[in-house]
Amino acid sequence: MNAVYVTAPSASVDALELEFVDQGALDVAAGECLIEVHSAGVNPSDVKAVLGAMPHAIWPRTPGRDYAGVVIEGPAALLGKEVWGSGGELGIRRNGSHGRFLVVPAEGVREKPSSLSMDEAGAIGVPFVTATEGLRRAGGVKKGDVVLVLGANGKVGQAAIQLATMAGAKVFGVERTAEPYVGHASGEVIMIDASSQSIDEVVREATGGHGADIVYNTVGSPYFEQANKALAKRGTQIFISTVDRAVPFDIFAFYRGQHTYVGIDTLALDSIEGALILDRLLPSFESGALKPFPINKDFVFSIEHAALAYQAVLRGSTNRVLLKP
Repeated sequence: MNAVYVTAPSASVDALELEFVDQGALDVAAGECLIEVHSAGVNPSDVKAVLGAMPHAIWPRTPGRDYAGVVIEGPAALLGKEVWGSGGELGIRRNGSHGRFLVVPAEGVREKPSSLSMDEAGAIGVPFVTATEGLRRAGGVKKGDVVLVLGANGKVGQAAIQLATMAGAKVFGVERTAEPYVGHASGEVIMIDASSQSIDEVVREATGGHGADIVYNTVGSPYFEQANKALAKRGTQIFISTVDRAVPFDIFAFYRGQHTYVGIDTLALDSIEGALILDRLLPSFESGALKPFPINKDFVFSIEHAALAYQAVLRGSTNRVLLKP
């Protein structure tokens, strides 16, 4: 049995009972690639789909949005190539990467950076695609910008910090308690302890009253008000998640501050759109300006232990979790 197969969502991650199937011979249409998956990141959205939190998910389904592997069938130019990818439709509207084989549109297949191992490449996907798309939609980051990342030590937070420091921004990170920044950065990251410090006061004091040009809010509602107070004139706040749907909203402060809100849902970006984002990231990974997430062998799981991988992600593992089909 070489693939996770979910016929219907589970009631809870603790009661997770996954099915496993032998994928056998998969149908590969013209314009598609058959990929032998060597590593597949496990994302919160993968687990939420298994738990029924993605109403547009189609069942039965093999989960998994991210992958690295080898093309074994498809266009001649891609045969035998080591590739990577990520798509919002994978594991949601079509079978995903948590199995030994994956069929994807050839247009969405890209050679992985030669500097990354298969495990590292399989772990890049959703966090870096999400961070990149958010910053693009916010107008991009340039040298001298002030960027505030809420949930700095989460995987999207780390990716956003890598991108912002690489661009030469002044970067602040926020966590619920006093924590050092644990990811890679090309410059200083000033950490803020939300349990004992006022986020907006720290940012404004350190920027001469200017505030944050971009707030990347990976958490949502718990930091909404303080993030708004920290925004500079014409600043942008990016959202990718939330705890509560409803938040207090000061319309007057919003329009007087000329602020912009950007919502990012990478489930709406298919593997072809994901490939275009990976194209932009590849040179920086090849040069070493961007670094992959460290791979901890204790958080690398075989397919038969997929339930343990999903449980680790839902319980907030600080390590990147991988499946090895």
